[in-house]
Formats: sequence, structure tokens, C-alpha cells
Amino acid sequence: MDLHAYQWPMHLAVSASLIRERMTDFHDHLLMWLISFIVVFVLCLLLYIMVRFNARNNPVPAKFTHNVPIEIVWTVIPVLILLVLAVPSFKLLYYADKAPGKPEVTIKVTGHQWYWEYAYPDAGNFSFNANLVADKDLKPGEPRLLTTDNHVVIPVHTNVQFLVTGADVIHAFFMPAFGVNILAVPGRVNAVWVNATQEGTFYGQCNKICGVNHGYMPIMVEVVSKEKYQAWLAEAQKKYSDARHSQFAAKE
Repeated sequence: MDLHAYQWPMHLAVSASLIRERMTDFHDHLLMWLISFIVVFVLCLLLYIMVRFNARNNPVPAKFTHNVPIEIVWTVIPVLILLVLAVPSFKLLYYADKAPGKPEVTIKVTGHQWYWEYAYPDAGNFSFNANLVADKDLKPGEPRLLTTDNHVVIPVHTNVQFLVTGADVIHAFFMPAFGVNILAVPGRVNAVWVNATQEGTFYGQCNKICGVNHGYMPIMVEVVSKEKYQAWLAEAQKKYSDARHSQFAAKE
């Protein structure tokens, strides 16, 4: 994923999931045109009023206070605009809420102060923590304040379900490239699904003010091919299982 800033961007940031692609399509093909038309129309209306009804061109002001046809028009047109926006908006909200089909991968996400814990309950039920990598430990090419020591790996073109909760306070699981922004609430499990459309590494952050280090708990997700995912899964099951056994042995 290219994290460098674009000069004079005309579109939204990269879309890397089916949900985000629909969001971008809704923005580019309907919302942007509608907003642009409204802005141009209001600007032309303001310029016309400034020229036509200024004190020099209109020295004797009109005395009427109401115009029923105009009042009906400026009430009905905004209602129609909202109706035009409502139908695709509700369709998009429903699509983002309900995954088409049963999820093939389930990942439980738990927000802590101030790191993320990830578990794969359907793949051996192993889990690991993801903490921010300090600036001095960053390798070349790793983005500052976004890189974590461990990270989530998911397969491309696969329905992945994230079960999101919080362990202490309210956090937010925010992944812009996937079109995901869901709260991690203690005592509650919120579900969201992702179907990544391209391979790569994508980043997000907790965007809630969850404490003094709320800006230092990034989210790092790597999307790989299904073959690479299975290989990573076998390695992760052993790696994190051994790490858990080592922690238990150290406590004893």
C-alpha cells in the first residue's frame, strides 16, 4: 500500500475491499456529482442576487415578504434529493452489515489500553498481541506510528468476519482501505466483515480517545494469497502456541 501523500488528489484513497469499492462507487458516481451541482447552483444564485438586487441596481427595495411557489420549490427539491440519496445509502448500509454467505475466516479483535489482541478461534484458537513498533526499531520502509510487532494476516478474495470487543474502555477498529469503522465496546461483541480485493499491507488506527496513548495503537493487516495464508496459519499456530506455553511456564 502506498502511504505517500498524493499531490492534488481527485479521488478517495485506495479501495481494498468489496465494501470500500461500493462506498467509492457511491461517492464518485452519485454523491460527488450531486454535491458539485448544488455548489455550482448556489454559487450562481448568490452571484445573481448580488448583481441583480444590490443597492445600485435596485434602489427601491421590494416590499413583499413571501412567495409561495418558491417556498414550495425550495422545500420539495431538498426532500427529493434526500430520497435520491436514501435508496443507495440504505442498500450500502445493509450490504456492509450483512456478509453475502458464511464467513470462511473468523478473527476476534480485542482492544486494550493500548494495544490490540487478535485470536483465530476457527484455526486452533491461537492469539497474539500487536504493539506499536518504536521509532528506533523501525526497518526501512516501515511507516512510523503504523507498524506493529505482530499483525493480522487474511487471505484475499475471502469473506473474513471480525468480532470486535473491548477489554477496558471503548476503542474503534478503523481500517479506511476496507471501509471498516466499528466500535470495540467492553461487554459487547460487534461483527463486521471484509472481503479484500487485493494483496498488500494495509493500516488503520483506533480513532477513539481511549486514554493517554490512544494515538499509539495502530492496526496492521496483511492480505496474502490463499496459499500463503495457509502456510502462515501453520507457522502461526506453532509460533503463538509455543509463546503461550512459554508464558505459562514462566509464571509457574
